[in-house]
Amino acid sequence: MKFFLLIVFFAFFSPGLFAQDWSGIMDSTVNYSAGAGEAPDHSFGFEQFANLRLRVRTRDSVVFHAALNLAAMSGNYLESASSPLIYGPNYAAILELERLYFRITGEHIDTEAGLLRMNFGYGQVWASSDFLNPRNPMLQNARNRGVLGMNFSIYPADTLRFMAFAAAPSNPQEIEGAGFTPGLVMDKHWERGSFQGLYAFKTPGFSELPEDFDPPYTSTKNGIHYFGFSLKFDLGPGFVLDSLYSLNPEELNGIDSLSSGIGFDYSFMGGSLYLLFEYLFNGSTSITAVNSGGNWVNNHFLYGSAMYRISDFTSFNLAAIFCMDDLSFQPIFRLSYEAFQGFTLSLSARLPLDKRNFGGAEAGELGPIPPYTEGTAHEGRGTKFYMDISARLRY
Repeated sequence: MKFFLLIVFFAFFSPGLFAQDWSGIMDSTVNYSAGAGEAPDHSFGFEQFANLRLRVRTRDSVVFHAALNLAAMSGNYLESASSPLIYGPNYAAILELERLYFRITGEHIDTEAGLLRMNFGYGQVWASSDFLNPRNPMLQNARNRGVLGMNFSIYPADTLRFMAFAAAPSNPQEIEGAGFTPGLVMDKHWERGSFQGLYAFKTPGFSELPEDFDPPYTSTKNGIHYFGFSLKFDLGPGFVLDSLYSLNPEELNGIDSLSSGIGFDYSFMGGSLYLLFEYLFNGSTSITAVNSGGNWVNNHFLYGSAMYRISDFTSFNLAAIFCMDDLSFQPIFRLSYEAFQGFTLSLSARLPLDKRNFGGAEAGELGPIPPYTEGTAHEGRGTKFYMDISARLRY
């Protein structure tokens, strides 16, 4: 961390050698949650969050990127905090390194190395191919974390890319290479469509992890092979198909190892109304399943969203995520108002529902108290209502 701060200081005070680009966001958020089951009937939280980004260009082809997350929080935000906390008089604080990498670009090649975002596939909701960064559409404000690794890309043509990449093991204490993940990617683009093919291999075995390490990982003797592809095309409506198959030679689980999302989006009324629908098949041993570090237990999910722009400054979004196996679902509401350029006020709410809310007896995965408790990755477990009021400043 001292080395990083030294680089930032040197870049800031050396305008003759570097070109700097500072940017970021600051969020002030108040949360209210109504509990269910053993959770408190009412809980509150306050978070002040800032993301600071620095881009420094050296010469014409090398760019250095860094980003820090700073947060002060209280109340129910501490339960979901994933970084070490520093306690003050009435708050807990977090200092987290989000990005720290360089990029070298050439006419037909480029390379990146460090703590960076390596994203795969074209899926907007479930993103099955994006196996290094599992997504959860219930958490619309989730911040994508970086991966320690590197990649090298070759561009034989403007519309074609071949990339080799490697990611360090998920357990940072691993010293024998278990969980190291190299891979290859090919991207091809046409006028109305794009295709991506992916292969990756997670090396065998995992070292013993701390008891509270989340998500859980499965030990393998022969490693895991990942085969993925993603396809998008624009025919007025935009269509996407995004799939990843996880092959564990020790356990050939057939279709249970498949995660696949398919959907479409479309804009109406001159762009004022935007619709998005996407279906997920989640195999029980696939990359999006809880047992593999993902978020989901059941097999079939549907996400739908309608965003209406009331004016140039105000937008309204109504979404829902639906589990087709147990008929549980969560409506998600969001209202945003841009008070002035770079400053936005928003109100969001989420309501977990299942058969018990309508006279039934069966608990659902997306309901207030999911039947799956130990080892799951559901944010808001034991919550029957969730609301955020926030102000965001971009700079």
